[in-house]
Amino acid sequence: MNLKPIALSVMVAMAMPAAAQSNQVSMKYADQIAVPADNIKVCRRPSAKERLFHAEVIEKKIKEVKKLLKDAPYLAWMFENCFPNTLDTTVHYSDSEGDDDTFVYTGDIHAMWLRDSGAQVWPYVQFAKEDKDIRKMVRGTILRQLKCIIIDPYANAFNFGPTGGEWQSDYTDMKLELHERKYEIDSLCYPIRLAYYYWLVTGDDSIFGDLWQQAMQKVLQTFREQQRKENHGPYHFERKTNRQFDTTSNNGYGTPVNPVGLIVSSFRPSDDATTFQFLVPSNFFAVTSLRKAAEVLTKVNHNATLAKECKVLADEVETALKKYAVYDHPKYGKIYAFEVDGFGNHLLMDDSNVPSLLAMPYLGDVPVDDPIYQNTRRFVWSKDNPYFFSGKAGEGIGGPHVGYDMVWPMSVMMKAFTSQDDAEILWCLQQLVNTDNGTGFIHESFHKDDASNYTRSWFAWQNSLFGELILKLIDEGKLELLKKVQKQ
Repeated sequence: MNLKPIALSVMVAMAMPAAAQSNQVSMKYADQIAVPADNIKVCRRPSAKERLFHAEVIEKKIKEVKKLLKDAPYLAWMFENCFPNTLDTTVHYSDSEGDDDTFVYTGDIHAMWLRDSGAQVWPYVQFAKEDKDIRKMVRGTILRQLKCIIIDPYANAFNFGPTGGEWQSDYTDMKLELHERKYEIDSLCYPIRLAYYYWLVTGDDSIFGDLWQQAMQKVLQTFREQQRKENHGPYHFERKTNRQFDTTSNNGYGTPVNPVGLIVSSFRPSDDATTFQFLVPSNFFAVTSLRKAAEVLTKVNHNATLAKECKVLADEVETALKKYAVYDHPKYGKIYAFEVDGFGNHLLMDDSNVPSLLAMPYLGDVPVDDPIYQNTRRFVWSKDNPYFFSGKAGEGIGGPHVGYDMVWPMSVMMKAFTSQDDAEILWCLQQLVNTDNGTGFIHESFHKDDASNYTRSWFAWQNSLFGELILKLIDEGKLELLKKVQKQ
């Protein structure tokens, strides 16, 4: 492996020389990819010596896919640039303290989000059984995530160590290890999803030791506290800001909820505050995550007590979702609301970030042929969703995080991931290559009328997700469909 060592423990600061070295690579890379490419024969990856992590199995897969997609050269070029982006630019791995440890930047923000890091390394897990370097990198990511949960299960993003950061002045229980403390259900679900998948692929149960059980106890405790059956719970959050969705109301506890069994998520996976705090797609994600945790706790840890508690909570939330999350829409029939409060109020919209209503089958939270999901899918991809935008450059779902008229490619990819229609998948792929603005990368968002107006040149999650989508379609025998994708 071509590794750049860093300090491992989340309890100690990263050594300054390593941090400076990594940041120099990162900033140089960020400047590089912002320049539109004139020639698709030129790879947009950092040079081999500047890449943070190397795995031969990934290099072989890139060559294989490029050969398969020789009749769709622009798509092949984008795959080459995007698929290894997390490894090339965000993965900081070391085993110098005796065990695997991986700190994963989200991209241009040098902090580790539990959600983003879990999603960023996900596409590489399929190679972990055959490649020890990938196996060690993913294993290190999981172990780091478990340590982070134990430090604070209410935090969404973490520093390398107790270094502090720009959000230390937030009115909440900040610690120096935290980059940000916006409580989001999905931050606790993504590590479970990643650990479970890694276990299925590799058979390696060494990640499920005492650290795992302590973290799962924290997850269970947090979810129970945020059912708010007895009181508001210990979490509160306020920020001095001019952005409405960057803080919460009612002295940091958010809008009222009726304790009906659902779990509060103070923030969405976009890091925006919820309007009604029972965020429906994240509650679905909690159900499947708790059941995955219960399976591991039963089969590996033989901890029947904790496993049962996870199952009971999952069943309770599932029952509440059936009763409170479904809305009878006058145009679409029964659909899933985006947020509810247990008092009968429903917020009808979808946000581009995952978990979302559109993405629920992608995460395995509902069957793709669920009639209510299919109705919901039609609703969210329409102008009846207030955050659906359509224009000259493209169309898709956005959200308040970047505002009006900004389409997130993530929503386009989720439409493709959950589609059962080849024509629809082709349309999604065509839009993705047409809105990269010649950079060869996927951006956070682009303006519906002008793809050159985009946010975040360096957002590794979207790039990894694009590579994941291409591999999925190849594995499903849709190579001929991929060959039809041409830059327009």
